[in-house]
Amino acid sequence: MIILVLNCGSSSIKYQLFNMGDSKEVIAKGMVERIGFTDAVISHKPAGKAKHKQILPIMDHTMGINLVMASLVNEEHGVLKNVEEISAVGHRVVQGGEKYKESVLITKEVIQDIEACVDLAPLHNPANLKGIISIDALLPGIPQIAVFDTSFHQSMPPHAYMYAIPREYYEKYGVRKYGYHGTSHKFVYKRASMFLNKDTREMKVVSCHLGNGASVTAIEHGKSLDTSMGFTPVDGLIMGTRTGDIDPGVLLFLADKEHLSLKGISNMINKRSGIMGISEISSDMRDLELAYYEGNERANLALTMYAYRVKKFIGAYAAIMNGLDLVIFTGGIGENDFNIRRMILQNMDYVGLDFDETGNHGVKGEDKIISKPDSRVTAMVIKTDEELVIASDTYKILEKCC
Repeated sequence: MIILVLNCGSSSIKYQLFNMGDSKEVIAKGMVERIGFTDAVISHKPAGKAKHKQILPIMDHTMGINLVMASLVNEEHGVLKNVEEISAVGHRVVQGGEKYKESVLITKEVIQDIEACVDLAPLHNPANLKGIISIDALLPGIPQIAVFDTSFHQSMPPHAYMYAIPREYYEKYGVRKYGYHGTSHKFVYKRASMFLNKDTREMKVVSCHLGNGASVTAIEHGKSLDTSMGFTPVDGLIMGTRTGDIDPGVLLFLADKEHLSLKGISNMINKRSGIMGISEISSDMRDLELAYYEGNERANLALTMYAYRVKKFIGAYAAIMNGLDLVIFTGGIGENDFNIRRMILQNMDYVGLDFDETGNHGVKGEDKIISKPDSRVTAMVIKTDEELVIASDTYKILEKCC
């Protein structure tokens, strides 16, 4: 069965084409960037072949997806004879509200519900909808599946997801913690079970998805108990350009002193803060690492603050689970930055974690245990694969309903 996975952003489309046989192999993948511009780019990489890149006008998502389809059936770098070979399309949808606890077949009602959540994810849900509508126009009648970032966290109890604000705002507007990166946390949690040959449902797990966007999740009995991102993805950890946790009084103070509008505050906490705001060097952790090794004090402060915040959440989540068995690192930084992992995991003997600094050093993009063999708590790196989660959920739903 051939399944296309789409992750549509406001000006981009990431895609992977899966053959969901026994091997669940990726047969092509690529990305459309700068949608809406005359110098947009489509990069297409068939398995076992060279990458093909084009620069051309791509004015909307329908045009972008049309070009994706054309690339998939191209005589030189295509992998399909025709687009009718695609059995279904799975979509990453960021916000599903409280209604969707699992992935679902997309119907008119589901589209309406995704539209109703636009206020909760104004940067993401409109783009996700564009992908769904574009596929419906190009491949009418093909089954489409929505896989929600928020669904994995719908198992959180009220005392974890409610805010201490007047209850009427929860009832009127749905203001509560939702959490994100659910597909990634779900994947690495299950992958760890296979790697360790243990049932992670019997373990108390903290999953750390560390990238330009970052979140930590407490998982027990296979369910999310709490997660660091909240009503929006700006909450929790320090990120590339996002503040993470901050005293809301700071925002009121700065709005007054700097004469900032709501838009100005939003821009500041989402695009000008995080490790970029602290260091004034870059939002890219690789740039900070170089500056750190050159002795830059601000880079050192940014990295220290970043690691400190992650360590704090790990400790907090060990407390709410009354113990800890496994810590997982994933995401672009979690998988590749062994220095950050070292800064986080040093001096955690209080929870029984004996960090293997030698085993951790140099580990990039591979599944590996980075705690010592006799450590009571296991620490490990797992390479995430959110697209495979989407393809797998799409395949399962398709088997049941279509």
